[in-house]
Amino acid sequence: MTKKVSKRYSGMPAHKNDLEHGAWAQGHYICGIDEVGRGCLAGPLVTAAVILPVNKTSRLLRDSKLLTEEERHKGALWIAKNCWYAYGIVDNRTIDHYNIYQATLIAMKKALVHLLATAPKPTAIVIDAMPLKLSDTRYLDIPVHYFPKGERKSSSIAAASIIAKVKRDQMMTTFNEIFPGFSFDEHKGYSTKKHKDILKQAPHLIIHRQSFLRNISTIDDQDELDDQQSLIG
Repeated sequence: MTKKVSKRYSGMPAHKNDLEHGAWAQGHYICGIDEVGRGCLAGPLVTAAVILPVNKTSRLLRDSKLLTEEERHKGALWIAKNCWYAYGIVDNRTIDHYNIYQATLIAMKKALVHLLATAPKPTAIVIDAMPLKLSDTRYLDIPVHYFPKGERKSSSIAAASIIAKVKRDQMMTTFNEIFPGFSFDEHKGYSTKKHKDILKQAPHLIIHRQSFLRNISTIDDQDELDDQQSLIG
């Protein structure tokens, strides 16, 4: 049997939803996967997998970092009402054990397996930048395409980014109630100045990523900076 593996989409889609429209024209489905929280110092990594209905989308399905909090919540409500979706969540200890890259792949695979337990099988999977391999699952025959800035080229990926962001923000707001004084409702666990200043005065919590704290002075990932910008508004 020939194994299907992830592959970078040749040339990247020229227009938004090129892959979706190609599948929809044949009555097929596309599954989008994305993650939120890779650059955080605390809290879980949250991924989501979403399948849109054929020929149905929304103007709200854009990169979650470009949406206001109100728009993200409206988008999440639209997704919950119209789409198939599932989450894949890994905690800080899993991130410390495997590293953030491998933990992201684990979480993405969790989201996909949970989704396809009840949703229709897609003819392709699209992911923002991450080469997910499915050789150890029953879905190894589904081609996986990955490309940068996926949320801006695929409404399926954008939908996944929105519900993952809303879910993780809700979790961090709950952590703020459990651990008062750490302002998790504001910085959501990201490496902001306020978060780092708090860490200078208070002990690390059980939800902090120890592997990240050891390298706190070197964290300067562009995706993290983009995510932090989404906290504004």
